[in-house]
Amino acid sequence: MSFPANLRYTKDHEWIKIEGNTATIGITDFAQKELGDIVYVEVETIGKDMEAGEVFGTVEAVKTVSDLYLPVTGTITELNPILTSSPELINTDPYGEGWMIKMTVKNAGDIEKLMDASAYEAIVA
Repeated sequence: MSFPANLRYTKDHEWIKIEGNTATIGITDFAQKELGDIVYVEVETIGKDMEAGEVFGTVEAVKTVSDLYLPVTGTITELNPILTSSPELINTDPYGEGWMIKMTVKNAGDIEKLMDASAYEAIVA
């Protein structure tokens, strides 16, 4: 499994990539392997202001549905449009084309509370 060093991670297996005050969020390679074949992503929180730790959507695999938790406080601005027709990208490219949402970060301090790659790898190893 891979855990890119340029990302931050949550205990709930989301990753976050920061570019300025915009964050891209998805689920980790570990999470997609645990879920199995992903068939659907539902995010009905576009445009909403949300707090870190709140559920922003769900991901559905063949055998289960799992909540998605927001790593930081802010406003969700975009859902990856490709996931509507190709949710399997989360399985094949979780850190690239399989990203889930983009958001505007409200409090940059939230990012510092997240794990780096080595800390995340230690909890899933």
